[in-house]
Amino acid sequence: MDIVLLDVSAASHFPYAAVATLVVGFIAAVTLGSIAWYNSKRPVGWKDKERPDFVPKIDK
Repeated sequence: MDIVLLDVSAASHFPYAAVATLVVGFIAAVTLGSIAWYNSKRPVGWKDKERPDFVPKIDK
């Protein structure tokens, strides 16, 4: 009976690499999207707001 339990537990492993890729991709998308949004034209009411220090200034 112990051998059967070991076989079942060994066959069902969690795909850590896929989850790590999704997490890293989500963080990269949020970071790049935030940088792009801060460097775009400001919406009405945001024209006089300063950009955060961590967002690089990109010249067009």
